[in-house]
Order: sequence, then C-alpha cells, then structure tokens
Amino acid sequence: MGMETLTKAEEKIMQIIWDMKSGFVKDVIDKLGEPAPPYNTISSLIRILEKKGFVGHRAYGKTHEYFPLISKLSYRSFTFRNFVANYFDGASGNVLSFMLEEENISPEEIEKAVAEINKNRTDDSAIE
Repeated sequence: MGMETLTKAEEKIMQIIWDMKSGFVKDVIDKLGEPAPPYNTISSLIRILEKKGFVGHRAYGKTHEYFPLISKLSYRSFTFRNFVANYFDGASGNVLSFMLEEENISPEEIEKAVAEINKNRTDDSAIE
C-alpha cells in the first residue's frame, strides 16, 4: 500500500510532529496556539496519522509519545509527484514551463536551480 495524502488538518499536526521530532498530545496542542483545540480532537487526528502510517508511538503507561515514521522530505516528494500527475499530465517539464510563464523567473534563478539540481544528483548524469 502506498503513502496516503493528508487532509489540511492532518498535515498541520504532522508539520508540528516533524518540527518537534517527538512529543505528546499536549505538546502538539501547545504548538497550535490559542484558541487551543480540544484534546480529543488532536488525539483523534494523531491516531488517524498513526493508522495512515505517518506516526508511531512509545507508550508510558496510558500516555503515548508520538514520533514521525515518514520524513517530511519523502512526503514532500510524494505530494509533488501527485501534484504533477494531477495538474501537469505527469510531466515535470510542464511544471517548469508553467513556472517560467507564470512566475517571471529570472535567468539567474534558473541557473541557480540547475546548479542546485546538479549538486543534489547522486548519479553522474548532471543536467547540461
């Protein structure tokens, strides 16, 4: 079974768990700020994240400490691939064309991006 997409609410909770590295429901609630959401709401969302395979826990009696099982990077890649598949016919070249047309990206920014891509590539086939 592949990775699932998260709802906005789940994603917000997941962002906090990624930032904290690990924590309890009350820690997540503290990070959400005022007005504080009900404990049960956040607890349920975290259990859904656990069911979806994003979060694991360590039990201390009845208390659970939660931690991410999926990295922010792998979720970002998954989300981006879905986005490209759904909105750009699966071709990342279409995303680039769109960004060039819509965002007025400067040649310097493009050069910087290509340099960054080349630096991050693990194989030897750098983009020319």
